[in-house]
Amino acid sequence: MFKKTYLSAALTVLLSHSFAASAANDPDLQAIREQIQQLKQSYEQRITQLEQRLAQAEADSRVPVQAQPAAQAASESAFNPAILLVLGGTYGQLQQNPDVPATGFAMSAHPGHSQGFNLGESELSIAANIDPDYRGVATLALASTGGVSVENAFVQTSANGLKLKFGRYFSGLGYLNEQHAHIWDFVDQPLVYASLWNNQLGEDGVQIKWLAPTDTFIEVGAELGRGRGFPGTDRVKNGIGSGVLFAHIGDDLGVEHSWRAGVSLHQTRRVDAISTAIADLPGTLGGVSNSFSGDSRTAGMDFVWKYSPDGNSRNSYVKVQGEYFRRRESGLLTYDTAVASITDSYSVTQSGWYLQGVYQFMPHWRSGLRYDRLDPGIASVGALNAGNIISNYGFQPTRTSLMLDYSPSEFSRLRLQMARDHSRQGLPDHQFFVQYIMSLGAHGAHSY
Repeated sequence: MFKKTYLSAALTVLLSHSFAASAANDPDLQAIREQIQQLKQSYEQRITQLEQRLAQAEADSRVPVQAQPAAQAASESAFNPAILLVLGGTYGQLQQNPDVPATGFAMSAHPGHSQGFNLGESELSIAANIDPDYRGVATLALASTGGVSVENAFVQTSANGLKLKFGRYFSGLGYLNEQHAHIWDFVDQPLVYASLWNNQLGEDGVQIKWLAPTDTFIEVGAELGRGRGFPGTDRVKNGIGSGVLFAHIGDDLGVEHSWRAGVSLHQTRRVDAISTAIADLPGTLGGVSNSFSGDSRTAGMDFVWKYSPDGNSRNSYVKVQGEYFRRRESGLLTYDTAVASITDSYSVTQSGWYLQGVYQFMPHWRSGLRYDRLDPGIASVGALNAGNIISNYGFQPTRTSLMLDYSPSEFSRLRLQMARDHSRQGLPDHQFFVQYIMSLGAHGAHSY
């Protein structure tokens, strides 16, 4: 080969020159000859090895590479889920029994508060991309009384524009409903969320969202679910138990202002929904238990506006938001299930709203003010129960809350909150709360 021949000729010339320059019997010449011969053999071996490797590489390049299945090609290091543990707790100072529901909303959910020191609800979240097409999220709620419940556990497609979510999730209706507790701006949810949604509407089902490919934020979505979330009834049967429609629109106004507005509609059915200790007209000591079965339909509107001077929200910002929900329920109500057990028609339209503002007046420090109001409505009661059921309470529950919180970083928050609660007729309540929220691990970006 050319390189080998050239090297041999060069060594031969060098060797001949050495012979002409020195005597043939000089012992140093023999040592030089041996060194040259060793170098010659070494370089010839290295050149031969390189030529063999080159030939093998050229042959391999002509063989098509077989694609490995994804399950075989991916190593364990490729699966690296984001894990977040949120630790939260409160101290509550209340003047009234927190188990008493808002006046006129005895048949609604009432999560209430806890007095004294309370661990609150801690959350463990795990999220990761499953493959290029799907993403999985699971959130486990660690109850203060012990035990674990599945708050969220869903799979979501990764495609842009049109997204499909299936499993257990918080519904996309309204503004606050999809937000987890550690994101709330106050210790508790507004009265309308506590009374109409048991704080949040969670569902087992499927959700589809479409984000329009426009500069203006336009989002529409629909859900079909089991109906397990309040006000629905989790029944063991085939079919669909609930449905949700929602739409949101928003935009930026320069670099300092942004807004979002939305509408939503929820429909489900309640079956044998029991309410206990109801103080109906006869004034039975300790109240009575009633049962309701019927249709429930709720419409809502939400609006959010944000302002950040020079677009820098890290230093200061203002956020104003409000939501309104109106629910119509109609069906059959059974009065005093334990004794009288009188069933007749029943329907009522109830509503509620809140308006709140949060102001970050300097880095790490925020203050907030919220006002809540409920309307229990005037019920239409069948003739058989007209003398048993209160149809008009003539009272509208309200509450005003003031909060101050300090966040040394995005992973920790300390909060003080005071509230004047007039949600129960004749039972005014001055409330005081201290809360801590600490996050350990991956902390993803919050929604708008």
